[in-house]
Amino acid sequence: MNLGKKKELAKRTLGVGKEKIVFVESRLADIKEAITKQDIKDLHKEGAIVIKAVKGRRKVVRKRKRSVGNVRIRVNTRKRDYVIMTRKLRKYVAELKKRGELAKGDADDIRKKIRNKAFRSKAHLRDYIKELRK
Repeated sequence: MNLGKKKELAKRTLGVGKEKIVFVESRLADIKEAITKQDIKDLHKEGAIVIKAVKGRRKVVRKRKRSVGNVRIRVNTRKRDYVIMTRKLRKYVAELKKRGELAKGDADDIRKKIRNKAFRSKAHLRDYIKELRK
């Protein structure tokens, strides 16, 4: 009896190659009756369909080592982000100082904090200034 189509169905259902699938001789009648993927799964669970073990050496997937030349990219983006944020915050502080909303001492103190990355964003700086005014 030709069970090629059943093997094909088992291959698709169980996700292995055709050569790895073995039908148990005593259960061939049950296997012949199976027409759905669920039937194949049930037969596999019962032991009527066996999957051969993998033999031989498996391919080892190696991680790519990060060389010195590839590290630079990450540092540059970090530096660029810092420069953009610093310029934005300093411009905002200068504007407030010019309008007279910030005292010279407070502005200098805030500039030092900007230099030390004390503020995550402009909104964070605004909140800090609101707290100063209270």
